[in-house]
Amino acid sequence: MVRFAALVTDLVAIDVAILPPESASREAVRLSAALPTGGFRGLRLGSECLPHVTLTQQFVRATDLERALEAVGAVLRGMSAPRVEVTGAEASGATVWIAIGKTPALVDLHERLMAALEPFERPDGTEAAFTGGDARPRDVSWVAGFRQRSSFAAFTPHITLGHAARRPSVRHTAFAANTIAACQLGKFCTCRTVLRSWHLRPPVQNPHP
Repeated sequence: MVRFAALVTDLVAIDVAILPPESASREAVRLSAALPTGGFRGLRLGSECLPHVTLTQQFVRATDLERALEAVGAVLRGMSAPRVEVTGAEASGATVWIAIGKTPALVDLHERLMAALEPFERPDGTEAAFTGGDARPRDVSWVAGFRQRSSFAAFTPHITLGHAARRPSVRHTAFAANTIAACQLGKFCTCRTVLRSWHLRPPVQNPHP
């Protein structure tokens, strides 16, 4: 059962996301820490702001949260870990991120989770739904509008690093998305509190010819 020691709202801002393996997370934290301090707005990845690839975001009633997480588990049950391909770095305005390839496997996982969680989605969340009640108006608007503005055809898998005037240098690599987690969001729509996690089977290896 999900427990909230300090839940002060009937809505929770959640993110169902891929948590990269240790080596990929460590590299994301390093890149975030290396961003110039001149562009710092308060976002740095680390133990309190977990590197992640968002699959869904939405507001859910606290009383529906257990059932929503069970719906996520039903989607993931028996699934093999999809391959995640890091393709470089991208930016929009002052925000920079690690770009992730939009592969059919990731799109399928995103769409299945969006469908499974739609019955639990609520549009009227506030900053109180975020960890510690700490969120910007932009964060609230982003989560409320995720289905309309950031999903399906607009789904753009990535790992947000922080803020900078220039994109960092990011090497192309790949990893298996072995861990999926449902997290309560914090300021900057960061994954702060892991509510539940699921570990997928290793990806199927192609046999040698």
